[in-house]
Amino acid sequence: MESHNRHMGPAQGDGEDVEAAGIRPAAPAGTGPLHGVRVIDLSSVVLGPMATQLLADFGADVIKVEAPEGDLMRANGVVHHPGMSSIFLALNRNKRSIVLDLKTAAGLEAVCRLIATADVVVHNMRVGAIERLGLGYEAVAAIKPDIVYCAATGFGQDGPDRDKPAFDDIIQAACGFVGAASVNRDEPDYMPSLIADKTTGLAVANAVLAALFHRERHGRGQYVEVPMLETMAAFVLTEHMGGMTFPANPGKAGYARLLQGGRKPVRTADGWMSLLPYTERHWQAFFAEAGQPELAHRYNIASRHERNANIQALYGHLRELAPERTTAQWMALCERVDIPATPIYGLDDLPAHPHLREVALFEESCHPVVGPIRQIRPTARFAATPTGIRRPAPALGADTEAVLREAGFSSLEVIELMGPRRADSQ
Repeated sequence: MESHNRHMGPAQGDGEDVEAAGIRPAAPAGTGPLHGVRVIDLSSVVLGPMATQLLADFGADVIKVEAPEGDLMRANGVVHHPGMSSIFLALNRNKRSIVLDLKTAAGLEAVCRLIATADVVVHNMRVGAIERLGLGYEAVAAIKPDIVYCAATGFGQDGPDRDKPAFDDIIQAACGFVGAASVNRDEPDYMPSLIADKTTGLAVANAVLAALFHRERHGRGQYVEVPMLETMAAFVLTEHMGGMTFPANPGKAGYARLLQGGRKPVRTADGWMSLLPYTERHWQAFFAEAGQPELAHRYNIASRHERNANIQALYGHLRELAPERTTAQWMALCERVDIPATPIYGLDDLPAHPHLREVALFEESCHPVVGPIRQIRPTARFAATPTGIRRPAPALGADTEAVLREAGFSSLEVIELMGPRRADSQ
């Protein structure tokens, strides 16, 4: 399995030359558990592309349909080549890009012909907008009755906010995420990660997989809705339902251990780390190694309930003791007695993380447009149907002609649909 998953190379070039340069060839076509599944991807920005990239990583043929101006995310992040930003590259590998103007009759007809060849349609437009385009569920199901049609919406369509715009910040604020993260802080703030978009993207991929499984068993497609607000509220409340769980004896929501503090990064003699004694054995070993075994008796750490009741005091002692040794010294101790611990890694440090380096999470390749790039391989491993990076994130419309010809469009139809873009590319 390692040989199929660990390395990726350029889309073109001699294999021996690539190997000599230290870059392995791309994963072979026809791999992954979703090989043979075709997805028409009408999504853009982050949420939808996150979901469809997972499907593409699993082997699906994902056809990314872009407007002539391209996905907005082509311009966001670090840009060394117009239209090929760092974020776009991170969200659109293993896909093919075609350009169609869906606001024209010819563009709409073309995408409908492509849908007839597909298994899945995914979009993250507002429902009213896609229905005005003529690509709502009823219209698409009339073309392909067994289609799995997934709408990633901001808000559930049976609620009063169904037509409102939704962005990651808005959903973070509305779902309780910002509120929970801001307890005991002077000002609320957002998480510096597109957590709502990416988490909902994972939920979209899961929902599509479930619907495909149902279709495989029963032969029927269906409409699937994955709303951001509901998905994220459920995500946040998994551990924070608290007293709301029991309506007959109501109490406040929240997981006290998280909201009241206790666990924090700790300062060592030469930096910061995460140091996490958790079990009775961990605390016994930690206090013994730190030269204060009496603290284990003071807090009766043999009792989980007593440990939980005194968690802030326990971690307070840990923070007092941590500066007495360097991060490396604490790491050596923790490895010896099996206490969870890690240095704190900055974003720029991750390619050098010993474990990530050993498992080859970061792959280097030569993108046909951008040149040398570093990207992250698919993380799920399948023994029988290995995944990998089969193709780099596409330039805008790079696959328009090939996809249309595969779908049976004539040369004249292809020329008419591609218009000036085809002439410019030759």
